[in-house]
Amino acid sequence: MTATPWLWAVFTVAAAFAQTIRNAMQRELTASLGTVGATQVRFLFGFPFALIFFAALLVVTGAPVPRPGFYFWPWVAAGAFIQIAATALMLAAMGERSFVVTIAYTKTEPIQVALFGFIVLGDVVTPSMLAAIVAATLGVIVMSTKPGGMVGGIKPTLLGLASGGALALAVIGFRGAILSLGLADYVMAATFTLVVGLAIQSAALSLYLSLRRPTVMFALLRAWKPSLFAGFMGALASQFWFLAFALATAASVRTLALVEVLFAQLVARYGFGQRTSAREAIGMALVVCGVALLLLAY
Repeated sequence: MTATPWLWAVFTVAAAFAQTIRNAMQRELTASLGTVGATQVRFLFGFPFALIFFAALLVVTGAPVPRPGFYFWPWVAAGAFIQIAATALMLAAMGERSFVVTIAYTKTEPIQVALFGFIVLGDVVTPSMLAAIVAATLGVIVMSTKPGGMVGGIKPTLLGLASGGALALAVIGFRGAILSLGLADYVMAATFTLVVGLAIQSAALSLYLSLRRPTVMFALLRAWKPSLFAGFMGALASQFWFLAFALATAASVRTLALVEVLFAQLVARYGFGQRTSAREAIGMALVVCGVALLLLAY
Protein backbone atom coordinates (compact mmCIF):
# COMPACT_ATOMS: atom_id res chain seq x y z
CA MET A 1 0.00 0.00 0.00
CA THR A 2 1.51 3.32 -1.10
CA ALA A 3 1.24 6.61 0.79
CA THR A 4 1.36 10.28 -0.16
CA PRO A 5 4.41 12.19 1.18
CA TRP A 6 2.42 14.21 3.73
CA LEU A 7 0.30 11.37 5.11
CA TRP A 8 2.71 10.76 8.02
CA ALA A 9 1.92 14.26 9.29
CA VAL A 10 -1.83 13.58 9.27
CA PHE A 11 -1.28 10.35 11.20
CA THR A 12 0.94 12.15 13.73
CA VAL A 13 -1.53 14.95 14.47
CA ALA A 14 -4.38 12.44 14.81
CA ALA A 15 -2.25 10.35 17.17
CA ALA A 16 -1.34 13.39 19.29
CA PHE A 17 -4.99 14.38 19.65
CA ALA A 18 -6.12 10.87 20.63
CA GLN A 19 -3.20 10.52 23.04
CA THR A 20 -4.09 13.77 24.79
CA ILE A 21 -7.57 12.44 25.52
CA ARG A 22 -6.12 9.13 26.70
CA ASN A 23 -3.64 10.89 28.99
CA ALA A 24 -6.44 12.92 30.55
CA MET A 25 -8.47 9.77 31.19
CA GLN A 26 -5.46 7.98 32.70
CA ARG A 27 -4.75 10.96 34.94
CA GLU A 28 -8.24 10.67 36.40
CA LEU A 29 -7.87 6.90 36.89
CA THR A 30 -4.54 7.27 38.72
CA ALA A 31 -6.33 8.43 41.89
CA SER A 32 -8.29 5.16 42.20
CA LEU A 33 -5.95 2.66 40.52
CA GLY A 34 -2.50 4.03 41.29
CA THR A 35 0.30 4.61 38.79
CA VAL A 36 0.77 0.98 37.72
CA GLY A 37 -2.97 0.31 37.50
CA ALA A 38 -3.59 3.38 35.35
CA THR A 39 -0.62 2.39 33.19
CA GLN A 40 -2.16 -1.04 32.60
CA VAL A 41 -5.41 0.58 31.40
CA ARG A 42 -3.88 1.68 28.10
CA PHE A 43 -2.49 -1.79 27.43
CA LEU A 44 -5.09 -4.24 28.76
CA PHE A 45 -8.11 -2.32 27.49
CA GLY A 46 -6.35 -1.16 24.33
CA PHE A 47 -5.31 -4.65 23.20
CA PRO A 48 -8.85 -5.83 22.17
CA PHE A 49 -9.27 -2.75 19.99
CA ALA A 50 -5.88 -3.34 18.36
CA LEU A 51 -7.03 -6.89 17.56
CA ILE A 52 -10.19 -5.48 15.99
CA PHE A 53 -8.12 -3.07 13.86
CA PHE A 54 -5.90 -5.97 12.74
CA ALA A 55 -8.80 -8.33 12.00
CA ALA A 56 -10.55 -5.64 9.96
CA LEU A 57 -7.36 -5.05 7.97
CA LEU A 58 -7.02 -8.77 7.20
CA VAL A 59 -10.63 -8.97 6.04
CA VAL A 60 -10.48 -5.83 3.89
CA THR A 61 -7.11 -6.50 2.24
CA GLY A 62 -7.09 -10.30 2.21
CA ALA A 63 -3.39 -10.16 3.04
CA PRO A 64 -1.75 -13.01 4.96
CA VAL A 65 -0.57 -12.60 8.55
CA PRO A 66 3.06 -11.37 8.51
CA ARG A 67 5.84 -13.82 9.38
CA PRO A 68 8.39 -11.81 11.36
CA GLY A 69 12.04 -12.71 11.30
CA PHE A 70 14.41 -13.03 14.25
CA TYR A 71 15.24 -9.32 14.53
CA PHE A 72 11.59 -8.29 14.89
CA TRP A 73 11.24 -9.80 18.37
CA PRO A 74 14.03 -7.97 20.25
CA TRP A 75 12.95 -4.69 18.64
CA VAL A 76 9.29 -5.02 19.60
CA ALA A 77 10.06 -6.41 23.07
CA ALA A 78 12.39 -3.50 23.81
CA GLY A 79 9.78 -1.01 22.66
CA ALA A 80 7.03 -2.68 24.67
CA PHE A 81 8.84 -2.91 28.01
CA ILE A 82 10.46 0.52 27.81
CA GLN A 83 7.09 2.08 26.96
CA ILE A 84 5.61 0.56 30.14
CA ALA A 85 8.27 2.32 32.17
CA ALA A 86 7.78 5.57 30.24
CA THR A 87 4.01 5.60 30.84
CA ALA A 88 4.39 4.88 34.55
CA LEU A 89 6.94 7.69 34.90
CA MET A 90 4.65 10.10 33.05
CA LEU A 91 1.66 9.33 35.28
CA ALA A 92 3.83 9.64 38.39
CA ALA A 93 4.95 13.08 37.17
CA MET A 94 1.32 14.09 36.60
CA GLY A 95 0.68 13.42 40.27
CA GLU A 96 3.35 15.96 41.16
CA ARG A 97 2.63 18.76 38.70
CA SER A 98 -0.01 20.18 36.33
CA PHE A 99 -1.21 18.26 33.30
CA VAL A 100 0.29 20.69 30.75
CA VAL A 101 3.72 21.01 32.38
CA THR A 102 4.02 17.23 32.75
CA ILE A 103 3.28 16.75 29.07
CA ALA A 104 5.87 19.43 28.32
CA TYR A 105 8.54 17.61 30.33
CA THR A 106 7.92 14.37 28.45
CA LYS A 107 8.12 16.20 25.13
CA THR A 108 11.82 16.94 25.56
CA GLU A 109 12.38 13.63 23.75
CA PRO A 110 12.77 14.70 20.06
CA ILE A 111 16.50 15.49 20.33
CA GLN A 112 17.09 12.12 22.01
CA VAL A 113 14.99 10.40 19.35
CA ALA A 114 17.01 12.08 16.60
CA LEU A 115 20.27 10.94 18.18
CA PHE A 116 19.15 7.37 18.87
CA GLY A 117 17.47 7.11 15.47
CA PHE A 118 20.65 8.19 13.68
CA ILE A 119 22.89 5.84 15.67
CA VAL A 120 20.63 2.77 15.73
CA LEU A 121 18.47 3.01 12.60
CA GLY A 122 20.48 5.33 10.36
CA ASP A 123 17.63 7.87 10.20
CA VAL A 124 18.94 11.05 8.56
CA VAL A 125 18.35 14.43 10.21
CA THR A 126 18.88 17.40 7.86
CA PRO A 127 19.99 20.84 9.16
CA SER A 128 16.48 22.24 8.66
CA MET A 129 14.96 19.31 10.56
CA LEU A 130 17.49 19.82 13.36
CA ALA A 131 16.54 23.52 13.57
CA ALA A 132 12.88 22.51 13.86
CA ILE A 133 13.65 20.00 16.62
CA VAL A 134 15.69 22.55 18.59
CA ALA A 135 13.02 25.27 18.27
CA ALA A 136 10.20 22.98 19.34
CA THR A 137 12.20 21.47 22.21
CA LEU A 138 13.18 24.95 23.40
CA GLY A 139 9.48 25.73 23.46
CA VAL A 140 8.68 22.92 25.87
CA ILE A 141 11.66 23.89 28.05
CA VAL A 142 10.37 27.47 28.26
CA MET A 143 6.92 26.16 29.19
CA SER A 144 8.39 23.94 31.89
CA THR A 145 10.63 26.42 33.71
CA LYS A 146 10.40 29.74 35.46
CA PRO A 147 12.96 32.35 36.58
CA GLY A 148 14.92 31.03 39.53
CA GLY A 149 14.33 27.33 38.98
CA MET A 150 12.22 24.55 37.57
CA VAL A 151 8.46 24.55 37.97
CA GLY A 152 7.31 22.20 40.68
CA GLY A 153 10.75 21.26 42.03
CA ILE A 154 13.24 18.59 41.09
CA LYS A 155 11.07 15.47 41.50
CA PRO A 156 8.46 16.11 38.78
CA THR A 157 11.21 17.44 36.54
CA LEU A 158 13.27 14.27 36.82
CA LEU A 159 10.19 12.06 36.42
CA GLY A 160 9.09 13.93 33.32
CA LEU A 161 12.53 13.99 31.72
CA ALA A 162 13.03 10.29 32.47
CA SER A 163 9.68 9.58 30.86
CA GLY A 164 10.74 11.52 27.76
CA GLY A 165 14.00 9.59 27.51
CA ALA A 166 12.23 6.25 27.88
CA LEU A 167 9.68 7.26 25.27
CA ALA A 168 12.52 8.06 22.87
CA LEU A 169 13.99 4.58 23.29
CA ALA A 170 10.57 2.94 22.97
CA VAL A 171 9.92 4.81 19.71
CA ILE A 172 13.20 3.55 18.26
CA GLY A 173 12.30 0.00 19.30
CA PHE A 174 8.89 0.08 17.63
CA ARG A 175 10.15 1.75 14.44
CA GLY A 176 12.93 -0.83 14.27
CA ALA A 177 10.35 -3.62 14.58
CA ILE A 178 8.17 -2.14 11.82
CA LEU A 179 11.12 -1.75 9.44
CA SER A 180 12.46 -5.24 10.21
CA LEU A 181 9.28 -6.79 8.77
CA GLY A 182 10.30 -5.53 5.34
CA LEU A 183 6.70 -5.27 4.14
CA ALA A 184 5.64 -3.06 1.24
CA ASP A 185 2.26 -2.66 2.95
CA TYR A 186 3.08 -0.13 5.67
CA VAL A 187 -0.41 -0.38 7.21
CA MET A 188 -0.02 -4.13 7.77
CA ALA A 189 3.49 -3.70 9.19
CA ALA A 190 2.37 -1.00 11.61
CA THR A 191 -0.81 -2.77 12.74
CA PHE A 192 0.85 -6.15 13.24
CA THR A 193 3.62 -4.54 15.31
CA LEU A 194 1.01 -2.75 17.42
CA VAL A 195 -0.87 -5.98 18.17
CA VAL A 196 2.29 -7.83 19.20
CA GLY A 197 3.51 -4.91 21.31
CA LEU A 198 0.22 -4.55 23.18
CA ALA A 199 0.03 -8.32 23.70
CA ILE A 200 3.45 -8.29 25.39
CA GLN A 201 2.57 -5.27 27.51
CA SER A 202 -0.86 -6.55 28.58
CA ALA A 203 0.49 -9.98 29.52
CA ALA A 204 3.51 -8.62 31.41
CA LEU A 205 1.59 -6.09 33.50
CA SER A 206 -1.33 -8.49 34.12
CA LEU A 207 1.10 -11.07 35.47
CA TYR A 208 2.83 -8.49 37.67
CA LEU A 209 -0.41 -7.11 39.10
CA SER A 210 -1.93 -10.55 39.65
CA LEU A 211 1.11 -11.72 41.61
CA ARG A 212 2.20 -8.57 43.41
CA ARG A 213 -0.86 -6.28 43.58
CA PRO A 214 -4.02 -8.34 43.04
CA THR A 215 -6.24 -5.69 44.67
CA VAL A 216 -5.18 -3.21 41.99
CA MET A 217 -5.98 -5.76 39.27
CA PHE A 218 -9.48 -6.30 40.69
CA ALA A 219 -10.02 -2.55 41.04
CA LEU A 220 -8.92 -2.08 37.43
CA LEU A 221 -11.43 -4.66 36.20
CA ARG A 222 -14.20 -3.06 38.26
CA ALA A 223 -13.43 0.29 36.64
CA TRP A 224 -13.97 -1.20 33.18
CA LYS A 225 -16.34 1.51 31.91
CA PRO A 226 -13.94 4.51 32.04
CA SER A 227 -11.02 2.17 31.36
CA LEU A 228 -12.62 0.93 28.15
CA PHE A 229 -12.78 4.42 26.69
CA ALA A 230 -9.20 5.18 27.76
CA GLY A 231 -8.11 1.88 26.22
CA PHE A 232 -9.84 2.66 22.95
CA MET A 233 -8.25 6.10 22.73
CA GLY A 234 -4.88 4.57 23.60
CA ALA A 235 -5.19 1.93 20.87
CA LEU A 236 -6.35 4.54 18.37
CA ALA A 237 -3.44 6.82 19.22
CA SER A 238 -0.95 3.95 18.98
CA GLN A 239 -2.39 2.88 15.62
CA PHE A 240 -1.76 6.34 14.21
CA TRP A 241 1.70 6.55 15.82
CA PHE A 242 2.78 3.28 14.28
CA LEU A 243 1.47 4.29 10.86
CA ALA A 244 3.51 7.48 11.10
CA PHE A 245 6.63 5.56 12.21
CA ALA A 246 6.27 3.33 9.15
CA LEU A 247 6.42 6.36 6.83
CA ALA A 248 8.80 8.89 8.41
CA THR A 249 11.84 9.09 10.65
CA ALA A 250 11.21 8.82 14.37
CA ALA A 251 12.64 12.31 14.90
CA SER A 252 10.21 13.88 12.43
CA VAL A 253 7.21 12.13 13.95
CA ARG A 254 8.09 12.95 17.53
CA THR A 255 8.85 16.59 16.71
CA LEU A 256 5.50 17.10 15.00
CA ALA A 257 3.98 15.26 17.95
CA LEU A 258 4.76 18.31 20.08
CA VAL A 259 1.41 19.68 18.93
CA GLU A 260 0.15 17.50 21.77
CA VAL A 261 1.32 20.27 24.11
CA LEU A 262 -1.22 22.56 22.45
CA PHE A 263 -3.96 19.93 22.76
CA ALA A 264 -2.97 19.38 26.39
CA GLN A 265 -3.35 23.10 27.05
CA LEU A 266 -6.93 22.98 25.78
CA VAL A 267 -7.70 19.96 27.97
CA ALA A 268 -6.11 21.60 31.00
CA ARG A 269 -8.00 24.86 30.42
CA TYR A 270 -11.46 23.43 29.80
CA GLY A 271 -11.18 20.06 31.55
CA PHE A 272 -9.10 20.82 34.65
CA GLY A 273 -9.56 24.60 34.99
CA GLN A 274 -5.82 25.35 34.74
CA ARG A 275 -4.95 28.73 33.18
CA THR A 276 -2.16 29.46 30.70
CA SER A 277 0.69 31.68 31.90
CA ALA A 278 2.57 34.13 29.68
CA ARG A 279 5.64 31.89 29.77
CA GLU A 280 3.61 28.88 28.68
CA ALA A 281 2.17 30.95 25.83
CA ILE A 282 5.67 31.88 24.63
CA GLY A 283 6.71 28.25 24.84
CA MET A 284 3.72 27.16 22.79
CA ALA A 285 4.59 29.78 20.15
CA LEU A 286 8.08 28.28 19.85
CA VAL A 287 6.56 24.81 19.51
CA VAL A 288 4.38 26.07 16.67
CA CYS A 289 7.41 27.63 14.96
CA GLY A 290 9.34 24.37 15.28
CA VAL A 291 6.46 22.37 13.83
CA ALA A 292 6.14 24.83 10.93
CA LEU A 293 9.88 24.52 10.18
CA LEU A 294 9.62 20.73 10.22
CA LEU A 295 6.73 20.68 7.76
CA LEU A 296 8.58 23.09 5.44
CA ALA A 297 11.59 20.75 5.54
CA TYR A 298 9.55 18.02 3.82
